[in-house]
Amino acid sequence: MRRARGDSGQAFPVYIAVVAGLLFLAFAYFAVGQAASTRNGAQTAADAAALAAAQDARDQLREGWLEVILDTERWNSFLRGTLYDSSSACERARVFAVRNEAELSGSGCVPLSGGGEGFHVTVRTTGSEPRHARASAEAVIEPLCTYEQQEPTESPTPDPPSTGDPEEAESGPILGLICDGRPWEIDPEDPTLPDAADLFTVRLTE
Repeated sequence: MRRARGDSGQAFPVYIAVVAGLLFLAFAYFAVGQAASTRNGAQTAADAAALAAAQDARDQLREGWLEVILDTERWNSFLRGTLYDSSSACERARVFAVRNEAELSGSGCVPLSGGGEGFHVTVRTTGSEPRHARASAEAVIEPLCTYEQQEPTESPTPDPPSTGDPEEAESGPILGLICDGRPWEIDPEDPTLPDAADLFTVRLTE
Protein backbone atom coordinates (compact mmCIF):
# COMPACT_ATOMS: atom_id res chain seq x y z
CA MET A 1 0.00 0.00 0.00
CA ARG A 2 2.78 2.41 0.81
CA ARG A 3 4.45 1.60 -2.55
CA ALA A 4 1.24 2.28 -4.49
CA ARG A 5 0.73 5.60 -2.78
CA GLY A 6 4.36 6.50 -3.52
CA ASP A 7 3.96 5.64 -7.23
CA SER A 8 0.80 7.71 -7.39
CA GLY A 9 2.55 10.66 -5.78
CA GLN A 10 5.41 10.45 -8.25
CA ALA A 11 3.05 10.29 -11.27
CA PHE A 12 1.05 13.35 -10.27
CA PRO A 13 3.75 15.90 -11.27
CA VAL A 14 4.08 14.10 -14.62
CA TYR A 15 0.36 14.53 -15.24
CA ILE A 16 0.63 18.20 -14.39
CA ALA A 17 3.53 18.64 -16.81
CA VAL A 18 1.69 16.82 -19.60
CA VAL A 19 -1.47 18.91 -19.11
CA ALA A 20 0.56 22.11 -19.01
CA GLY A 21 2.34 21.12 -22.22
CA LEU A 22 -0.94 20.39 -23.97
CA LEU A 23 -2.37 23.73 -22.87
CA PHE A 24 0.73 25.52 -24.12
CA LEU A 25 0.50 23.79 -27.52
CA ALA A 26 -3.18 24.63 -27.76
CA PHE A 27 -2.45 28.28 -27.01
CA ALA A 28 0.41 28.33 -29.50
CA TYR A 29 -1.75 26.83 -32.25
CA PHE A 30 -4.50 29.32 -31.46
CA ALA A 31 -2.09 32.26 -31.61
CA VAL A 32 -0.55 31.07 -34.89
CA GLY A 33 -3.98 30.47 -36.41
CA GLN A 34 -5.24 33.87 -35.31
CA ALA A 35 -2.16 35.58 -36.76
CA ALA A 36 -2.57 33.72 -40.05
CA SER A 37 -6.24 34.67 -40.20
CA THR A 38 -5.38 38.33 -39.58
CA ARG A 39 -2.74 38.29 -42.31
CA ASN A 40 -5.17 36.66 -44.74
CA GLY A 41 -7.79 39.26 -43.89
CA ALA A 42 -5.31 42.06 -44.53
CA GLN A 43 -4.34 40.61 -47.90
CA THR A 44 -7.96 40.15 -48.89
CA ALA A 45 -8.66 43.79 -48.02
CA ALA A 46 -5.62 44.97 -49.98
CA ASP A 47 -6.58 42.92 -53.04
CA ALA A 48 -10.16 44.18 -52.97
CA ALA A 49 -9.07 47.81 -52.55
CA ALA A 50 -6.54 47.66 -55.40
CA LEU A 51 -9.04 46.04 -57.76
CA ALA A 52 -11.70 48.59 -56.80
CA ALA A 53 -9.36 51.47 -57.65
CA ALA A 54 -8.43 49.98 -61.02
CA GLN A 55 -12.06 49.20 -61.89
CA ASP A 56 -13.13 52.72 -60.99
CA ALA A 57 -10.43 54.13 -63.28
CA ARG A 58 -11.56 51.75 -66.05
CA ASP A 59 -15.15 52.96 -65.72
CA GLN A 60 -13.96 56.57 -65.85
CA LEU A 61 -12.04 55.85 -69.05
CA ARG A 62 -15.07 54.38 -70.79
CA GLU A 63 -17.32 57.25 -69.70
CA GLY A 64 -14.76 59.78 -70.92
CA TRP A 65 -14.47 57.96 -74.24
CA LEU A 66 -18.25 57.99 -74.71
CA GLU A 67 -18.28 61.76 -74.21
CA VAL A 68 -15.98 62.21 -77.23
CA ILE A 69 -17.29 59.29 -79.28
CA LEU A 70 -17.75 61.45 -82.38
CA ASP A 71 -14.36 63.15 -82.01
CA THR A 72 -12.10 60.30 -83.08
CA GLU A 73 -8.95 62.40 -82.77
CA ARG A 74 -9.38 62.26 -78.97
CA TRP A 75 -10.00 58.52 -78.71
CA ASN A 76 -6.49 57.25 -78.17
CA SER A 77 -5.88 59.09 -74.90
CA PHE A 78 -8.82 57.22 -73.41
CA LEU A 79 -8.17 53.89 -75.13
CA ARG A 80 -4.57 53.89 -73.86
CA GLY A 81 -5.92 54.27 -70.32
CA THR A 82 -4.21 57.52 -69.41
CA LEU A 83 -7.10 59.92 -68.70
CA TYR A 84 -8.76 59.33 -65.33
CA ASP A 85 -8.99 60.90 -61.89
CA SER A 86 -6.72 58.88 -59.57
CA SER A 87 -8.14 60.55 -56.44
CA SER A 88 -11.62 59.28 -57.27
CA ALA A 89 -10.24 55.79 -57.88
CA CYS A 90 -8.36 55.83 -54.56
CA GLU A 91 -11.51 56.91 -52.74
CA ARG A 92 -13.11 53.76 -54.11
CA ALA A 93 -10.17 51.79 -52.77
CA ARG A 94 -10.70 53.30 -49.31
CA VAL A 95 -14.37 52.29 -49.34
CA PHE A 96 -13.55 48.69 -50.18
CA ALA A 97 -10.82 48.55 -47.53
CA VAL A 98 -13.37 49.63 -44.91
CA ARG A 99 -15.81 46.99 -46.13
CA ASN A 100 -13.13 44.41 -45.36
CA GLU A 101 -12.35 45.78 -41.85
CA ALA A 102 -9.23 47.64 -42.90
CA GLU A 103 -8.01 51.14 -43.65
CA LEU A 104 -5.49 52.66 -46.03
CA SER A 105 -2.10 52.78 -44.37
CA GLY A 106 1.44 53.93 -45.13
CA SER A 107 1.57 55.08 -48.74
CA GLY A 108 -2.12 54.24 -49.00
CA CYS A 109 -3.31 54.24 -52.59
CA VAL A 110 -0.95 55.52 -55.26
CA PRO A 111 -0.86 55.19 -59.07
CA LEU A 112 1.80 52.87 -60.41
CA SER A 113 5.00 54.47 -61.63
CA GLY A 114 7.55 53.33 -64.16
CA GLY A 115 5.17 52.48 -66.97
CA GLY A 116 1.76 50.92 -67.00
CA GLU A 117 -1.50 52.10 -65.50
CA GLY A 118 -2.88 50.88 -62.19
CA PHE A 119 -2.60 51.28 -58.43
CA HIS A 120 -0.49 50.13 -55.49
CA VAL A 121 -2.54 49.91 -52.28
CA THR A 122 -1.41 49.31 -48.68
CA VAL A 123 -3.92 48.60 -45.90
CA ARG A 124 -3.97 47.87 -42.17
CA THR A 125 -6.62 45.75 -40.50
CA THR A 126 -8.95 47.43 -38.02
CA GLY A 127 -10.80 44.43 -36.57
CA SER A 128 -11.10 43.37 -32.94
CA GLU A 129 -7.91 41.26 -32.95
CA PRO A 130 -5.26 42.33 -30.41
CA ARG A 131 -2.73 42.68 -33.22
CA HIS A 132 -3.25 44.21 -36.63
CA ALA A 133 -1.65 43.25 -39.91
CA ARG A 134 -0.59 45.19 -43.00
CA ALA A 135 -0.66 44.04 -46.59
CA SER A 136 -0.15 45.50 -50.05
CA ALA A 137 -1.50 44.72 -53.50
CA GLU A 138 -1.16 46.04 -57.04
CA ALA A 139 -3.81 46.05 -59.75
CA VAL A 140 -3.08 46.99 -63.35
CA ILE A 141 -5.25 48.34 -66.15
CA GLU A 142 -4.35 46.77 -69.50
CA PRO A 143 -5.81 48.28 -72.70
CA LEU A 144 -7.38 45.80 -75.10
CA CYS A 145 -8.19 48.21 -77.95
CA THR A 146 -6.34 50.07 -80.65
CA TYR A 147 -7.66 52.67 -83.01
CA GLU A 148 -6.29 53.79 -86.38
CA GLN A 149 -8.34 56.44 -88.10
CA GLN A 150 -9.41 55.34 -91.55
CA GLU A 151 -10.23 57.68 -94.40
CA PRO A 152 -13.64 57.14 -96.00
CA THR A 153 -13.48 55.31 -99.29
CA GLU A 154 -14.36 57.28 -102.44
CA SER A 155 -17.69 56.50 -104.04
CA PRO A 156 -17.30 54.83 -107.48
CA THR A 157 -20.35 56.67 -108.81
CA PRO A 158 -20.82 60.44 -109.05
CA ASP A 159 -22.95 62.17 -106.48
CA PRO A 160 -26.55 62.85 -107.51
CA PRO A 161 -27.31 66.41 -108.57
CA SER A 162 -28.23 68.79 -105.83
CA THR A 163 -31.90 69.55 -105.35
CA GLY A 164 -31.14 72.90 -103.82
CA ASP A 165 -32.44 71.88 -100.39
CA PRO A 166 -29.79 72.15 -97.66
CA GLU A 167 -29.46 68.75 -96.04
CA GLU A 168 -26.85 67.38 -93.75
CA ALA A 169 -24.58 64.83 -95.32
CA GLU A 170 -25.04 61.38 -93.88
CA SER A 171 -22.01 60.26 -91.95
CA GLY A 172 -20.84 56.71 -92.43
CA PRO A 173 -19.75 54.27 -89.73
CA ILE A 174 -16.52 54.87 -87.83
CA LEU A 175 -14.02 52.14 -88.65
CA GLY A 176 -10.59 51.30 -87.26
CA LEU A 177 -11.41 50.28 -83.67
CA ILE A 178 -10.14 46.80 -82.80
CA CYS A 179 -10.59 45.32 -79.30
CA ASP A 180 -8.87 42.05 -78.44
CA GLY A 181 -8.74 41.13 -82.13
CA ARG A 182 -12.38 42.01 -82.79
CA PRO A 183 -13.15 44.91 -85.15
CA TRP A 184 -15.91 47.28 -84.10
CA GLU A 185 -17.98 49.38 -86.49
CA ILE A 186 -19.38 52.44 -84.71
CA ASP A 187 -22.55 53.81 -86.23
CA PRO A 188 -22.85 57.46 -85.10
CA GLU A 189 -26.64 57.33 -85.44
CA ASP A 190 -27.14 54.11 -83.43
CA PRO A 191 -23.81 53.11 -81.90
CA THR A 192 -23.16 49.67 -80.45
CA LEU A 193 -20.23 50.29 -78.13
CA PRO A 194 -17.82 48.01 -76.28
CA ASP A 195 -18.32 47.59 -72.54
CA ALA A 196 -15.62 48.59 -70.07
CA ALA A 197 -14.50 44.95 -69.87
CA ASP A 198 -14.09 44.94 -73.68
CA LEU A 199 -11.86 48.01 -73.50
CA PHE A 200 -9.58 47.06 -70.59
CA THR A 201 -8.46 44.12 -68.49
CA VAL A 202 -8.16 44.76 -64.76
CA ARG A 203 -6.12 42.24 -62.76
CA LEU A 204 -3.93 41.84 -59.71
CA THR A 205 -0.22 41.49 -60.32
CA GLU A 206 1.71 38.61 -58.78
